[in-house]
Amino acid sequence: MHLNTQEIVRRANELVDRYGTRDPVRLADELEIEVVYFNFQRQRGVYKQILGIPHIFVNRNLDPVEQRIVLLHELGHDQLHRDVAAVSGEFKEFNLFQMNSRLEYEANVFAAQIELDDEQFLEYCEKGYDMEQIARSMHSDINLVALKADTLIAQGYRLRRQEHRNDFLHYSKKSMLQSNLDWDE
Repeated sequence: MHLNTQEIVRRANELVDRYGTRDPVRLADELEIEVVYFNFQRQRGVYKQILGIPHIFVNRNLDPVEQRIVLLHELGHDQLHRDVAAVSGEFKEFNLFQMNSRLEYEANVFAAQIELDDEQFLEYCEKGYDMEQIARSMHSDINLVALKADTLIAQGYRLRRQEHRNDFLHYSKKSMLQSNLDWDE
C-alpha cells in the first residue's frame, strides 16, 4: 500500500506530538526499537525485525548529522512499512535509500517531516534563506531540506519547488567526503 504525502506527514506529526521530541534516539527508545551502531563497509543503515523485535542498524562511521538522518529514515520504515519488513525480514542494501523505490521515498518524507519543524522551516523561507542556508541553519542535509520544501508544497504552501538528488542517502565515498568537507567550512 502506497501512502500519500498527507498521510506520511500526519503519522510523523503524531509521533512527535505523542512523545514530545524530534530526537530519533529517544523516539526509537519510546517505540522499543533496538538501535545498534555497526561498522558497515558500504551501508548507512538497515531496518530489520529479529524474532519480531524491530532493530535499526546504523553505520557508526557516519558523522552525527548523517547518523540522525539514517535513524529517522529507518524509523520511517518502522512506522510506515513494518508489515513489509515482517514478511521480508529486512530492507536490504540494494533497496535502501534509492528513491526510485516508493518505500524509500516514503521513508525519506517521514524523516524530513520529523527532522525539520514546519514553523522553523517556513520562518527561514520568509527570511529569504535558500535551501543550503536552511540546511546549515537546521543542521541537516540539503537534499532532505529540498524534500521538505516539496512536502510543504504538496500541503498547499506556496514555495518554489527545489531540485534534490533522489539518491542522497545512497552510499558513495565521494558524497560522504564532500558532505564532510561542506560541513567543515
